[in-house]
Amino acid sequence: MDKTTRIVLAGEGGQGVQSVAGIIAEAVVEEGRQALYIPNFGVEQRGGVSVAYVQIKDRGPIGAPKFQQGDIVVALSDRAVYRTKKYTGPETTFIYESGISVPEGTLPENAARVLGIPAVETAKNEFHPRVFNIIILGAVVGVTGVISLEQARAAIEKKLGYKFEKQPELRDLNFKALQRGTGLIRLRQDEPVNPHIFHREAPYPPEVYK
Repeated sequence: MDKTTRIVLAGEGGQGVQSVAGIIAEAVVEEGRQALYIPNFGVEQRGGVSVAYVQIKDRGPIGAPKFQQGDIVVALSDRAVYRTKKYTGPETTFIYESGISVPEGTLPENAARVLGIPAVETAKNEFHPRVFNIIILGAVVGVTGVISLEQARAAIEKKLGYKFEKQPELRDLNFKALQRGTGLIRLRQDEPVNPHIFHREAPYPPEVYK
């Protein structure tokens, strides 16, 4: 039986969590595979956390819409870290925005990998703050391989094509941000990671910021 890949993404309202989840699901379905995307908007417009659940399978039904543990868990804010810790386990890769500030011991200690990437800083310094979520999408693509960069680009084109027609430069901006996110997470994967140690200042080599 094909393995089901389970992804949880969480962040503050406006960080593009649902857009990332929707693009992933769209790309998977366009390939003829199975995808189940469940948004949980909660009360983010009133100060809550937005959570998205995505399940992916090559063939056959996915089954239950809810799950206890994610293969990939992404937290884009301090509150999202608290909200998503319950979905981590010994086989989970936990990705978080390294610019957030959380007390020592807050990041999950039971995950297989805990990877922080400077998506906010990279978007601000290299691209535009609005493509922050596309960098996160690239990180998810890079760490899971559930869709290729080409498939991700096609899904982005389908979702944002109407904007690209008006501002063609946005296409290149988004596609470069996607590639950058993939590069950031792959660089982090090459580093030895001790999930029991929390760094208040990101311990990344200089090339991460180039």
